[in-house]
Amino acid sequence: MIYKLGDLTIQRREKYSTGDLPICGVSKDGIIPPKQQEADISIYNVLYRNDFIFNPARMELNSIAFNDRYDKAICSSLYEIFYVKSLDLVLPEYLQMVVKTDNFRRFCSFVGSGSVREYCRYANISDYPIELPSIDEQQKLVKYNKIIQDRILLKQKINDNLVDSLQTIYHERFKNNCYDMKPLSEICSKIGSGATPKGGKESYCDKGISLIRSTNVFDFKFSYSELAHINNDQASALSNVVVNSDDVLFNITGVSIARCCMVPPDILPARVNQHVMILRPFDGKYWSYYLMTHLCDADIKSQLLGIGQSGSTREAINKQEMESFIIPVPPKNDVKSFGQIAESFYKQIHKNNIGSAQLYDLQQIMLARLSSR
Repeated sequence: MIYKLGDLTIQRREKYSTGDLPICGVSKDGIIPPKQQEADISIYNVLYRNDFIFNPARMELNSIAFNDRYDKAICSSLYEIFYVKSLDLVLPEYLQMVVKTDNFRRFCSFVGSGSVREYCRYANISDYPIELPSIDEQQKLVKYNKIIQDRILLKQKINDNLVDSLQTIYHERFKNNCYDMKPLSEICSKIGSGATPKGGKESYCDKGISLIRSTNVFDFKFSYSELAHINNDQASALSNVVVNSDDVLFNITGVSIARCCMVPPDILPARVNQHVMILRPFDGKYWSYYLMTHLCDADIKSQLLGIGQSGSTREAINKQEMESFIIPVPPKNDVKSFGQIAESFYKQIHKNNIGSAQLYDLQQIMLARLSSR
């Protein structure tokens, strides 16, 4: 039987009153810390365990999360909340799977409304049709989905531990040593950023050449979330910013400024947009990467971002500043030996990433079957 989402759920409209409660934000990846907090939390919305929280202005990106973390929490008044009222018909965990399907995301994008910015509110998503299997079958699908998700998280935890171990090795090998000081331009064969592809965001496609943006670049991690793609013609216009496997990617604008990461092989071929800079060292990409990441906590933020007495920062780093930035350069043998260790670590990390991608594909196949019901 086919139900509408509004037949199975009810909107929660409770406002914060008293108590020390955690504050939540939301993204397509789930519950997150809030990017900013309003001064008056009395207007915040209250949510409970097994509630759904979403950002009406970002539903085309599937910015909806299932709260399986907090018994009670609060969130910005900009967010909307709903919960399952008919537990005899649908499990909250099963509905969580439904709202993560591509069909649901496309539905939200279609029904969004607004003169300046599209909004998709609870009243809009209430019309989404859902064909429900029996509770027993829902339980089986939820269990299978949890097994897949747990395996993905385990592989990510292993990768995080490998990165932490390599950070320790880096600190032990290169701490408190006096090295020659050289400008970054002398250790890199290329330093340069990209541009916005012709057509802008509207021209992004589901498959094609990867376009790396600041949302993909984090310290010690490349985020596949929201990885954009462009066609061959757009990529040809960005031929001067072709990414290769030896590059270090560096954010030069926005809230993630001065974060950097290495290039995962499975996203190649790729280009970068104007917010990301390519640093291509002559040798020692692993050492260069870890050096830049650790310098970001001090030297780069003080020298490149120009933190003054007020604590304010500039909005961007330019190429000339990056080229002239002075860094400590150890002997080549030390760089080489660290690179050999790091390479073995990253081979395992890449292997785990491939395994996670395969598990993710299985998960997407299952979700696609939910969409086709």
